[in-house]
Amino acid sequence: MANLKTIKNGELHTVYPLLYASNYDEADMDNRFASLLKTHANLFSKQDASLFSTAGRSELGGNHTDHNLGKVLAATINLDTIAAVGKREDSKVLLVSEGYPLVEVDLSNLDKLDSEENTTPALVRGIAAAFKQRGLTIGGWEANTTSRVLKGSGLSSSAAVEVLCGTIFNHLYNADVLTPVDLAIIGKYSENEYFGKPSGLMDQIACANGGIVGIDFKESDKPVVTPVPFSFGEYGYVLAIIDTGGNHADLTKEYASIPKEMHQVAAQFGKSNLRDITLQDFETELPRLRKILGNDRALLRALHFFNENNRVSAMIEALYKKDMETYLALVRASGESSFCFLQNCYPSFSPDEQGISLAIALTKDFLGEQSTVRIHGGGFAGTIQVYVPIDSLASYTLFMEKFFGRGSVTPIAIRQQPTCCLSE
Repeated sequence: MANLKTIKNGELHTVYPLLYASNYDEADMDNRFASLLKTHANLFSKQDASLFSTAGRSELGGNHTDHNLGKVLAATINLDTIAAVGKREDSKVLLVSEGYPLVEVDLSNLDKLDSEENTTPALVRGIAAAFKQRGLTIGGWEANTTSRVLKGSGLSSSAAVEVLCGTIFNHLYNADVLTPVDLAIIGKYSENEYFGKPSGLMDQIACANGGIVGIDFKESDKPVVTPVPFSFGEYGYVLAIIDTGGNHADLTKEYASIPKEMHQVAAQFGKSNLRDITLQDFETELPRLRKILGNDRALLRALHFFNENNRVSAMIEALYKKDMETYLALVRASGESSFCFLQNCYPSFSPDEQGISLAIALTKDFLGEQSTVRIHGGGFAGTIQVYVPIDSLASYTLFMEKFFGRGSVTPIAIRQQPTCCLSE
């Protein structure tokens, strides 16, 4: 295996704390990066490669608010996708993700291809097209990646890949001219227009930016990103993600129904998004809305939006004041609102599959009624998020693994480093 010291004399060791906080083993990371480089040499017969890293994210507050120009609290985490990348002289992108077949995209054609919808080539082509639309330079590259962003976990493995590809184009051909927010907007464009998924922008910004951030999407093309310096560990808590093993297949309609129904409510006021309506106006018009829409779930989801949006502002304020008790109470309220009003804890077409609901119930049973737990990410299947007292983490992990399997509990830490090239 290649010696990591050949990479700028081991300077990655000084970067590890920025990428992984204190949640890493140095020898493990050395082997991980060295193996990545060795694989790159075997795949592409080249020894010189640049190293890139883009992290996953955790949504802390603002569940399904971004697609209606709302507010979100999110964090970049210590689980990342890393890539070894080499520049090519032609217009082809060759991408090999660990465990997946080769992806090849010829950038001489940047048109959307219907045959590529819902595939990685669509994401790469869409990102390149977005660079070209901005008058930026694109060119070929070859890369292999490996990821510790758990797939299907709500930690945004797909957004991490999008931002990573944008970071590669940005660094290799454009001298890092684009900001993390620019890269996030490009990733969302590709996912929406080329991949065909109606996602918001929160995932990409949180993967790209680094640290805990408040994000206000009121102006969709110019989201306001506010850093929020805070350490949960200093207050005796570990943030953990519990994977319930739910099946994400065929859930696109469930995800899409949330913005669709919120937009239906907004349209009754002549608006495109709920952000342009006040809670008072909504409540005044509720009797009329109920008759016209004939959809109580849409009204509940709108109510969730208004209250969740206000909650994010209160959460940010609590963290700035170092008021952990108030913050945790707001997290609990966010989880209850998602369960009762947003209704994204299990798919409507399969009420017998309630892994998320069961995980929440078991967490409350073990940690007590005042335990802080909420759904994580898009919902309907997947993961929950728990603030576990540090001295309870080991016993809580053993308890939850009895039901959801070994490795289902993942403690996470906040990563401060934005998406980046680590070495030349």
